[in-house]
Amino acid sequence: MSIELNSNDGHVTITNEVIATIAGGAAIECYGIVGMASKNQLRDGIAEILRRENFSKGVVVRQEADDIHIDMYIIVGYGTKISEVAHNVQSQVKYNLEKTLGLRLQSINIFIQGVRVIQD
Repeated sequence: MSIELNSNDGHVTITNEVIATIAGGAAIECYGIVGMASKNQLRDGIAEILRRENFSKGVVVRQEADDIHIDMYIIVGYGTKISEVAHNVQSQVKYNLEKTLGLRLQSINIFIQGVRVIQD
């Protein structure tokens, strides 16, 4: 599935993988994020941290009519305030997608898949 945008200049198609990659890149830049987790790979209560090239596996992009919804699966650092980290991720992802692609998002849902100790 992809997002279709029509303008006076023509037609633009943006794939969900592109949106997911931009959203994942924006999320891991936020303080308190250890990494992205796969949306369907939770084994033995331990979530696997995804590499940069696999961010789309940790982000689900849904389009319902003209509304775009994003579900993100993240792993946060131990000792951080989870609600604050989630709010920062939502703000950063919304800003980046609006700035980069011109998309208006209806919702950004954050699912915390794990908490890890951050090692310096």
